[in-house]
Amino acid sequence: MLGQGGHTALALVSLLLLLWREAATIEVPQDPKILKDRNSPPTIIKQSVKDYIVDPRDNIIIECEAKGNPVPTFSWRRNGKFFNIGKDPRVTMRKRSGTLEIGFRSGGRPEDYEGEYQCFASNEFGVALSNKILLQVSKAPLWPKEVLEPVVVPEGSSLILPCNPPPGLPPPFTFWMDSAMTPIPQDKRVSMGLNGDLYFSNVLAKDSHTDYSCNARFLFTHTIQQKNPFTLKVQTSEPYNDTSYNATDPYGGRKVAETTPKFLSPSGTESSKMVLRDEQLLLECIAAGLPTPTIKWFKKGGDLPAHKVKFEKFNKTLKIINVSEEDAGEYVCMANNQLGSDRHSIFVQVKAAPYWLDKPTNLVLAPDENGRLVCRANGNPKPNIQWLINGQPLDSALPNPSRQELGDTIIFRSVQMGSSAVYQCNASNQHGYLLANALVSVLDMPPRMLGPKNQLIRVIENNRTFLDCPFFGSPLPDLRWFKNGQGSGLDGGQYRVYINGTLEIRRARAEDEGTYTCVANSILGKADNQVRLEVKEATRIVRAPEHQTVIRGTTARFDCKVTSDPSLSVSVTWMKDDKPLHMGWRLKRDEETLTIPNVNEGDEGTYTCTAKSDIDEDSSTARLTVLEEASLNPSVSSALPPDRPDPPSDLDLSDPAVRSVRLTWIPGNDHRSPVTQFLVQFEEDRWEPGRWQNLSSYPGDLNSVILQLSPFVNYQFRVIAINSVGLSEPSRPSPRYKTSGAAPDAIPRGLQGWGSKKDNMEITWEPLLDLERNGPNLHYSVWWRRKDAGEEWSNVTTGESKYVVENTETYVPYEIKIQSWNDFGAGPMSNKVIGFSGEDKPTDAPTDLRVTKVDSTKANVHWKSVDLNSIMGEFKEYRLYYWREASLVPGLVVSKEKKTKGFYTTVADPSVILSDLVPFSQYKMFMVVANSRFESPPSNTVEFTTKEGVPDAPKFFRINRRSFDTIHLEWSKPLEPNGILIGYQLKYRTVNGSRAGRPQLETFFPNVTEFTLRLPDRSTRYRFYLSALTQVGAGEVFAEESPHFANEENFTDTTGLVELTDASLASEFTPTPPPAPHPPTTIAPTTISTSTSTTTTTTTTTPSTTTTTTPTTTTTEATTTTTTPVLVHTKRTDKNVLVVPGLDIWNLTVEPNSNYANVSWRHNFPAGSSEFVLEFTLDSEKTVKVVPVKQQPPITVADLIAGETYHLRVYSHELNSISSKSVTFKTKPAYIDQVDIATQGWFIGLMCAIALIILILLIVCFIKRSRGGKYPVREKKDLPLDQVDQKDQDGSFDYHSDEDNKPLQGSQTSLDGNVKESDDSLVDYGEGGDGQFNEDGSFIGQYTVKKDKDETEGNESSEATSPVNAIYSLA
Repeated sequence: MLGQGGHTALALVSLLLLLWREAATIEVPQDPKILKDRNSPPTIIKQSVKDYIVDPRDNIIIECEAKGNPVPTFSWRRNGKFFNIGKDPRVTMRKRSGTLEIGFRSGGRPEDYEGEYQCFASNEFGVALSNKILLQVSKAPLWPKEVLEPVVVPEGSSLILPCNPPPGLPPPFTFWMDSAMTPIPQDKRVSMGLNGDLYFSNVLAKDSHTDYSCNARFLFTHTIQQKNPFTLKVQTSEPYNDTSYNATDPYGGRKVAETTPKFLSPSGTESSKMVLRDEQLLLECIAAGLPTPTIKWFKKGGDLPAHKVKFEKFNKTLKIINVSEEDAGEYVCMANNQLGSDRHSIFVQVKAAPYWLDKPTNLVLAPDENGRLVCRANGNPKPNIQWLINGQPLDSALPNPSRQELGDTIIFRSVQMGSSAVYQCNASNQHGYLLANALVSVLDMPPRMLGPKNQLIRVIENNRTFLDCPFFGSPLPDLRWFKNGQGSGLDGGQYRVYINGTLEIRRARAEDEGTYTCVANSILGKADNQVRLEVKEATRIVRAPEHQTVIRGTTARFDCKVTSDPSLSVSVTWMKDDKPLHMGWRLKRDEETLTIPNVNEGDEGTYTCTAKSDIDEDSSTARLTVLEEASLNPSVSSALPPDRPDPPSDLDLSDPAVRSVRLTWIPGNDHRSPVTQFLVQFEEDRWEPGRWQNLSSYPGDLNSVILQLSPFVNYQFRVIAINSVGLSEPSRPSPRYKTSGAAPDAIPRGLQGWGSKKDNMEITWEPLLDLERNGPNLHYSVWWRRKDAGEEWSNVTTGESKYVVENTETYVPYEIKIQSWNDFGAGPMSNKVIGFSGEDKPTDAPTDLRVTKVDSTKANVHWKSVDLNSIMGEFKEYRLYYWREASLVPGLVVSKEKKTKGFYTTVADPSVILSDLVPFSQYKMFMVVANSRFESPPSNTVEFTTKEGVPDAPKFFRINRRSFDTIHLEWSKPLEPNGILIGYQLKYRTVNGSRAGRPQLETFFPNVTEFTLRLPDRSTRYRFYLSALTQVGAGEVFAEESPHFANEENFTDTTGLVELTDASLASEFTPTPPPAPHPPTTIAPTTISTSTSTTTTTTTTTPSTTTTTTPTTTTTEATTTTTTPVLVHTKRTDKNVLVVPGLDIWNLTVEPNSNYANVSWRHNFPAGSSEFVLEFTLDSEKTVKVVPVKQQPPITVADLIAGETYHLRVYSHELNSISSKSVTFKTKPAYIDQVDIATQGWFIGLMCAIALIILILLIVCFIKRSRGGKYPVREKKDLPLDQVDQKDQDGSFDYHSDEDNKPLQGSQTSLDGNVKESDDSLVDYGEGGDGQFNEDGSFIGQYTVKKDKDETEGNESSEATSPVNAIYSLA
């Protein structure tokens, strides 16, 4: 342990390490001369493994190879002591190597040489060590002879048959077989443990056998030893008949006592397991019980690492590969059957043998340089680090003032010659060790040049040039370049010197020619080398050959004039069609020209002139076209247009081979357009006679090709020529050529296995193509076996492309492979694929479904997961079915369409968030678990209610100018109120250009949907902001400005209609969204019949053009524009349709509401020059609505039918063929509102007026009585009533009880049958035509309230009164 002073020194040295700049280790070039002259300590390059097990029948070879200069010598230690090889005649060492060979021809036992060996390689500069090699001889001991008594157990009890294999080296592989050498079937009930014992969870009568034998297979000796067999006798309460065994009733009706699960292995409730890092962890739990228990695994405090966990032996074994520290913890296995369960905890500890964090590497230093060796390792427990030098502990070595050991680091300062050595770092703990050799070499070597002397470099002018000067020295020399022996060194400008000594000249010029000298200097001397640079002119073709078209029989001439550097020799060569041109007797060439006299068709082709010097080259290409003799008149020939070529002729077959043949043809006339390609087609008379198929294509300059063919096909061929105009007619067919048969070459594609029923597996594949058969009588051999069950392959041969495996277990994995055959043999075998037998309906349903944390649009959903084994198939998801049962808003009709959402999770208690719910609604839901084909029974059904939210924007907002000095506002309720509407909020202010006046606020009851504003000045303009209110707050805002008075020609009819669009939702008092790309437009579509081809439609466009800014929304004037009738022609898109390349319509999106929809799309048509047509198809009636639009998207389309399904596409009006993909959407259901008359303003005012009149009459009556006089009953008189808002002092409305809201009897309508707001009078509330009073002045009759006729007609169905409205109702 370090004291306080030691810790201080350690911290100080660590600080010095951070501040100290050490020299970079020297990289020694692999130059033979340097390696020959360089002295170096030994380095181990090959050695045997640490744990070395050998076969006793072979000689023993222990490897140890090393390199060094001088060549190292070798010695060995055995069990820590010097091993004298010379004294043992059986042991020899290979020459120039340390490898030991131990032979036993003259006798001896390999066991006598077991032990720990270590190799030492040494020379005068150091000693290198190998790992400690533990040599062990493989052992295969015999099974001890024993007499095994018969094992007698009652039926239904558990049983363990012990194996206890002999302890071999390495341990043997155990397995159980019967006397017929057939493996003992293992399943969920019977299985072999990790220790080799055979476990029976419960014993059946059919288990009675006399030949349960455990076998041990020894890998090194390749021998199998067998234990004496067990005899198992099962006692049954009734006689057992093995012919009556039934898997569904294994006890044949006999009563066998059922038992709860109890673990056979491991025993007790807890156990522990230690495993090393990066190794494999195997945990086993085997339980007894009747019925046979199922095993489940859990990890406390976390999930099992799914990516490296595997369950084996019917879930009884848990295997984790590549164990890491995070795999430590408590693992719980649980055994369950219908009587109960048992559990066992296994505490896993993860330890680690040492592993490298920073392995020491070789260090080469020059004298007086600094360096360090670092050896860092980790493990569990923490490994101990020990340094050695030349195989001896560093503590016992001679002190070296230039060396300091600091834990896992050795620091070298100002090293000197003679300090070279081999350092070993040994990191060890109780689980293993690491040993690394690090060579520290102190090298002093004068500078030397490694490249050739006095090189000549010739380069082309203006090219980048590199002059190499490889060098080496220790310490590393400084390198400088000089030109012509003068100057202070070349670096900078157009020169750049690299660290490896290379000089770069960025752009070589004539003045850069000369002799360049590189000089390497160090304290040990200097070395130099010279490079001669010559800069040459480039070789160029200044007059290149040109394309020519000549008449057959005339002369063609190609020019090729070359300029080059005078000091370079240049050669000019000609090629035709990329092949050397054979001059022959007819062709002539000189220095600058190639002449072709008497041109014929064979001269046609591509000619290339190449001028090449020693250091560069240039080339140019031209095409020669030969015309027919008929075109002797050049003017006529040049005037004829090119045409399709004539078909090739004289097809000939030659050079027959097994799978190829040569096809030759004579090309036809190309008609003034060179043939660029020949297409070879074939026809065969076996599978598809008469059908010509493409075989291959070839360049237009070929007329003889080798065709690659398939076996067992009777071919004939034809050739088609292709030029720039088109294809020629096909040639006449060639003679037939029949290839011989062969075994199939192809593997059937698409091999898969899947279950169509719960007890089968259908194996399907794609049959081979006709040309892949290669012979007659094609059939397929199919193999399958259960995966990881140790079964033998089953196979069948069939000529179909499908085979069904019957009587399988439900959802079991199978390995499948296939091979094709014909009469000539077998084709290649496919790779194995994994298929599954059929799935069944899941047996368990998710339980304890519940919701928490419900807000207006989201809810947390929880449930208990099911056992994955109960899914009876591939686990796909937990599927949640939920639907909106009702809205808490009275009278709001909702769609109860079920929605689904899937969740994939394997945790025991999942929790997810269900979003996109509608506020203030009642929901129901249930959950199932689903595999690929079936769903489980539903879970419990859960009901929950979402909280109230803010409402949507009002459906519309109209601004009417009814006179010069008033503005009338009208609006409608929102389609989704998302709660109980408590009113509306209207904010408005005057606007004058960009200036805005003081905001004003009006609030309205929920049944008020209009407002009239008097204008102080007819030119005054307002900006309005309207939103609906619930208890939660204000909803989405409509923003609109009143129209300019100057633009109104007939103000009594002008209406500004504002429809809901994203861009129109803004508020001056809240932040607004960023501006949309284009202002939206509202359009009412027109319905047309699909049976007519021409339909006249009138489209009314109601603009709502808004310009969005931050933080307010500025709305341009809203005017009504009625377009003239448009004649829309429907065209067939398959005939004579103009298609403009590059134009497209895409990303069509629809946001539907009940009777309108926001439509948006993207396109690349020119701005301002595009007109589109929106085509709506009503799904129920198959009628079509077309809406021509000139505005840019987004567009709002009104007058849709609520609750209906539409199909929509957008296409160009000018180019009908350019269309978007069709999308399908469904409008929301209609919102039916019920108006409560008790909350109407006119009704409240009327009641207040009546109460006031009654009070006055009572006062008058009281006065009359007090005077003793009498008064007559006056005739009824109409009294106009004003609207009065009764409010408390705090501003809240004063409402009365429900008792006062009862309807009154005997009411009478006005003369026209309607009760109007402005015509309320006492007559309307009396009984009969005359209002009668008692003597005390009270009414004889009662009064009643009638709804406005228009309001009643607008609500076809009677709705229940809202509970909130009932509270708010007035007497």
